[in-house]
Amino acid sequence: MAMRDLAERAVDVLATAEPRAKAALGAALAADWRGGRVKPPGRPAVPDRPARPPRPALVAPGRVPRRRITADPKGRAAQLHAIAHIELNAIDLAWDMVARFAGCGLPRAFADDWVAVADEEATHFTLLGDRLEALGAAYGDLPAHDGLWQAAERTSRDLLARLAVVPMVLEARGLDVTPAMIAKFESAGDEASAGVLRRIHAEEIGHVAARARWFELLCRQAGRDPAATWRSLVEQYCAGVVRPPFNDAARARAGIPAEYYATVT
Repeated sequence: MAMRDLAERAVDVLATAEPRAKAALGAALAADWRGGRVKPPGRPAVPDRPARPPRPALVAPGRVPRRRITADPKGRAAQLHAIAHIELNAIDLAWDMVARFAGCGLPRAFADDWVAVADEEATHFTLLGDRLEALGAAYGDLPAHDGLWQAAERTSRDLLARLAVVPMVLEARGLDVTPAMIAKFESAGDEASAGVLRRIHAEEIGHVAARARWFELLCRQAGRDPAATWRSLVEQYCAGVVRPPFNDAARARAGIPAEYYATVT
């Protein structure tokens, strides 16, 4: 069988609807890439949207039920379900980045970074799925919203815009809110879930950092000021709104200093 290229196989992951199968296929692709069993990325046709299972129902953000982390397993499961939905989107966002942009004359290190991110996102989803099952629930039980993928669609033709909006605005929000969620799970006596979130939080700092590095590098190669370019793209794609509270320490570790976002709140 002829060896296929990385971007072609990334499209296979995007075309897989069942969540755990998507995560497993992505993990296998990451292992093959690291093992030299995949050709460098080409330029395949990339779907506008990834395949999705019939559940959860996707609704407007305002229609997603509010979640409370308490000793009640249902409340904790609802919060974990929301995070699992984000992580499933994150798997597709990483492979979409590989399929859409890695074959556009970028160095191999770009593909390496995004493959590593996709692999860890698959692990995150699997860990959260396991915790949901331990609480008597499953991914798909509750409605979710489609905000992350809508942002991906808006930035599908502009690599700098994709980097500025998806990881450096939307995914960076997780750096702000996850520590408080960890504390609430600990207070509810759910150390297993808190442990999963601690791992996710630590690794997401690295994910955002990798994306911020590429954003800065590409800006500087184009002779553009990174902070000013980021603010301009946020104004264009997010109406200039980046809302506090901010975890300044985590954002700084992820390569997003306060000078980026302090003036767009």
